[in-house]
Amino acid sequence: MANRDDPVLDHLATLGLEHEVMACDPDLADTALFCEAYGIDPADSANAILVAGKADHRPYALCLVLATCRLDVNGVVRKRLGTRKASFAGADETAELTGMLIGGVTPFGLPAPVPTWIDSRVMERVSVVIGGGSRDRKIRLAPTGLLALSGAEVVEDLARSAPPHGV
Repeated sequence: MANRDDPVLDHLATLGLEHEVMACDPDLADTALFCEAYGIDPADSANAILVAGKADHRPYALCLVLATCRLDVNGVVRKRLGTRKASFAGADETAELTGMLIGGVTPFGLPAPVPTWIDSRVMERVSVVIGGGSRDRKIRLAPTGLLALSGAEVVEDLARSAPPHGV
């Protein structure tokens, strides 16, 4: 069933993916706050992080990593982008490219195709909670559903385990 004017839910429906929409207080959308407030294990929460290579033609990728990990921007990401430097895209750049605010970014329903790189640790979870396209909701689904995305690819060691108290 399609959802009028909701590209994220439309995309999930088009792909026929079983998922749960979880309501979220927009003030609690950032991962650490969300997990604490809603009793979600950070190991079951995946962040969608837009990264950009520093080059004349700026290459992008949307990376999905568990909240217990840190994206290897200066190693694996930079090399995969084929640039000498890479960085997290800023909030304005992320909103411009994805149509979503940080805290709600998801690989579903993007206005333009962006490669989606999924850290292999994400695929080890039974289900993951990801952004829902806005700060007022999250999506829970089996990680195999992420592979239905065009341009999605599982990448070994895309992220590193974060220190126990690191967020």
